[in-house]
Amino acid sequence: MGWAADVAVGSVAKVDAYERMWLHDNHAATVGAEVRFTPSAADPFAADYGRPTLGAGLRYGFYRGVTMRKAPSPEWGQAEMADYDSRMGNILTAYGFFERPLLRTRRWEVDYRLDIGLGWGARPYDKRTNVDNEIIGSHLLIYFGAGAHATWFFTPQYGLRLGLEFAHHSNGALNRPNKGANFVGPMAGVVYRPAAAIPQAAETALKAPFDARRWYATVAVGLGGKTLLEDWLRTQYATASGDPGYRKESFHFHYALSAQADVMYRYARRWSSGAGVDLFYADAARHIRDLDRLDGHTERHSPWSVGVAAKHEVWWHDLALTMSLGVYLYRHMGFTARDEEKPYYERIGLKYVFPRLHGLWVGANVKAHMTKADLSELVVGVRL
Repeated sequence: MGWAADVAVGSVAKVDAYERMWLHDNHAATVGAEVRFTPSAADPFAADYGRPTLGAGLRYGFYRGVTMRKAPSPEWGQAEMADYDSRMGNILTAYGFFERPLLRTRRWEVDYRLDIGLGWGARPYDKRTNVDNEIIGSHLLIYFGAGAHATWFFTPQYGLRLGLEFAHHSNGALNRPNKGANFVGPMAGVVYRPAAAIPQAAETALKAPFDARRWYATVAVGLGGKTLLEDWLRTQYATASGDPGYRKESFHFHYALSAQADVMYRYARRWSSGAGVDLFYADAARHIRDLDRLDGHTERHSPWSVGVAAKHEVWWHDLALTMSLGVYLYRHMGFTARDEEKPYYERIGLKYVFPRLHGLWVGANVKAHMTKADLSELVVGVRL
């Protein structure tokens, strides 16, 4: 086991013109500490990945200096200007990570990494005290991170690290608002690796051939849900300040169902790729239809959506990172979706295959449109 500690200084990105109108001070910093484990090169997965580092960590983000305030504008409808700055609030995050070396010598290491975890935000949206914080809408947050680093080991076991970090916090559309915080910045840190993690010249000879290439099918069902952007926009901008629902912070949770059938090819120990058909059912469609009718919109509405998607799985033993990019063949979700959604969708998640249960697996996904979360779901499936 090893350890690392680091500090990153950067900013919360203003990702679009809308956010640039009300996000003002956006400088932030984070500090983190983690435990690290480098598996033996005798593990065939470790050998294929060039002996990656796995681990877990805690990160504290100093985001209280990120301020938001909407100035008077006809674009805000009936929303009134607050007499104070809203603040994003600090975030504590617990995460696991996978770090793969692209170059590793006794003195140097260059790597990239992926993080996934949960965060706790100190100051989410509140219509009384934090009314312009559209970035963080709940205390409990989903976290995705990525980074790239170069480490110089000034002794065989201690190294100085420089790199670039990306961190995303949002609530996966489980509540509103859900703009999400995207932190980007350079980092510096120190790394300790145990003697067993120091690379040896003989490691490259341990890579074992993969002789289990195969096609397989997967079927799965999912249960999840979301809150609606349509409800958020109505209470923010189309409700008078004297109304009890004006800029409120709690929204009805709508359930969502999904089913998928995929054909995949496992062409390497680490990877499998393929394609599939996705079916979605959203009970929110009827509520969206009623809202659109009140505003005089006549778009079609259907709770059903169908898409086809390219899919990819990245394996570590029985655990896989799952990714897909799909295109809708059929989807009618009303007026707002016509502008806010794209004809394509993304899914990212994790799944675990129980090795003794004949291919049964469980997982969790976030489905999004152009990185904006549409819903979060739990999934159960079977590999045939």
